[in-house]
Amino acid sequence: MLRIRLRRVGAKKQPSYRIVITDARSPRDGAYVDLLGTYNPLTDPPTIVLDTEKAKHWLQRGAQPSSPVERMLRKLGVLENVVGNEGTH
Repeated sequence: MLRIRLRRVGAKKQPSYRIVITDARSPRDGAYVDLLGTYNPLTDPPTIVLDTEKAKHWLQRGAQPSSPVERMLRKLGVLENVVGNEGTH
């Protein structure tokens, strides 16, 4: 099963994350299938850069977001659009 989750990058005490598509069994910082965007929690407000078209594409193909990524997708309005489209088919 594919998951949409955060992959930690950045220096010690300076976390930055990439939002990636990865196999659910792979480690947090392991190999990934596709890069969707970035998340920087240190800025005020936290910065989220996301390719929404790619995210919708992977969600429609069955990728499951992790809890933090799901909150980001809801905040950006991506998850509602995908769920709304599924009901119309």
